[in-house]
Amino acid sequence: MTSAPKDEHPLAGKVVAITGGARGIGRATAEAFLGAGAAVAIGDIDVELVAKTAVELGADPAARIIGLPLNVIDRDSFAAFLDEVEQQLGPLDVLINNAGIMPTGLFADEDEAMTDRILDINLRGVIHGSRLATKRFLARGSGHLINIASLAGTQGFPGLATYCASKHAVVGFTSALHLELKEHGVRVSAVLPGIVRTELSAGANMPGWIEPMTTVDPEDVAQAIVRTVVRGKPMVTVPRRLAAIIKSAQLLPYRAQLGVARITGATTAYAQPNPEIREKYHRRLRGE
Repeated sequence: MTSAPKDEHPLAGKVVAITGGARGIGRATAEAFLGAGAAVAIGDIDVELVAKTAVELGADPAARIIGLPLNVIDRDSFAAFLDEVEQQLGPLDVLINNAGIMPTGLFADEDEAMTDRILDINLRGVIHGSRLATKRFLARGSGHLINIASLAGTQGFPGLATYCASKHAVVGFTSALHLELKEHGVRVSAVLPGIVRTELSAGANMPGWIEPMTTVDPEDVAQAIVRTVVRGKPMVTVPRRLAAIIKSAQLLPYRAQLGVARITGATTAYAQPNPEIREKYHRRLRGE
């Protein structure tokens, strides 16, 4: 395999598929990979929006991007998505399992149907995509699977119990896959963003002084994902300083950890969020 010219990005010509690609982190990530010269497929359950997003991001004649329908809960839909990606763009090099939802509220008030929906999209969707992609990757002896987890995959946040459960599971699942596949030429990584300035995370109730330390733009996450593909790190926190903060807090006695959580707003961020902002997101989840 010949090396790329010095003025060419190492991802030029790679085929990248992104779930939940119509908006937020998914859209920003698609744009970042296009900027790196990759061919990009975005999949989303919002068929009209994913098609519109693909047209908008493909305005540059040099951009190779397609938007396809995808229901990550449905294994057949996911398989059809990847088949279409490879038919139109070529063999898959990178799959980014990004699709996810984050309804907020106390667990005691959470409807069982919503609990199932969170686990289906955030965890089972990741498992579906990981299984389908790694079979392709193993057959070729190459490929990179990236699962988007969250800071909520490392600790608990009141108001996000089931979401935290799903993201803890994604972190553990991804870590295990990394160990299983690293000797077979297949790379596996987890990317853990903090609070991202998207509709999904909007409305967090946090002290003003902590927000700059924990909150990032979707473009920041997108660039971190691109770097992860280039460098192959198995676990990446965005922003990077969060990793040190989390590790330091976890070394403290439990009572001290609770004190830190109160001071930083972790206990109120989504247990007492801005109700108007969260309701706007919840209405979209309900299809209203």
